[in-house]
Amino acid sequence: MLKLTNLSRHYLSDDVETLALNKVNIHIEAGEFVAIMGPSGCGKSTLLNIIGMLDNPSSGEYWFNNENVAGYKEAQLATIRKHHIGFIFQNFNLIDELSVRDNIELALLYHDVPVAERRRRVSDVMDKVGIAHRANHLPSQLSGGQQQRVAVARAVVGGQSMILADEPTGNLDSAHGQEVMAMLQSLNDEGTTIVMVTHSPAHADYARRTINLFDGQVVTEDVKAA
Repeated sequence: MLKLTNLSRHYLSDDVETLALNKVNIHIEAGEFVAIMGPSGCGKSTLLNIIGMLDNPSSGEYWFNNENVAGYKEAQLATIRKHHIGFIFQNFNLIDELSVRDNIELALLYHDVPVAERRRRVSDVMDKVGIAHRANHLPSQLSGGQQQRVAVARAVVGGQSMILADEPTGNLDSAHGQEVMAMLQSLNDEGTTIVMVTHSPAHADYARRTINLFDGQVVTEDVKAA
């Protein structure tokens, strides 16, 4: 599904160059569940942002569905993101003034989906993640676990083939964290590709493969036995 070849990312600030990623080579097949681990500052978030087409590499290639998108303009990247990639963040990133239903439906407003179809999809995905009974509540009226359920629903309501999760359990207690991981596992079982940044070895164990970063480089890859 995606392939990074000799991909590097550096930032220049006050004449100081920081090398965030250094000649990274990664391939991820459609339907995989991959965890990315490593110490703070090792390049995990930069890598996820590039995979999610929120940032561009400084050099190297990024192949997504057989297209080298490394040099694409923002409008081209936005089109691919819209149709293929869903995002789940540690801080939920819900809109406080909108209900659960409206937060989820917002993801479909950019897809030109007819109103009746939007409502059907939102209802289906709320049932799927177990949040339908909170459809008319605001995010402030939900627990952290419930807010992350809404975020998961928003990420998948458009039928995206890949979910990028950045520390999706970081603000949750262990019980709610396990619930979110179970949802991600279920989505993966249904064929959705999951790429997840995590500090938790227990949560990384849900993945079939773990990529370990250090100082912007892939140092090891661990593959779970079948």
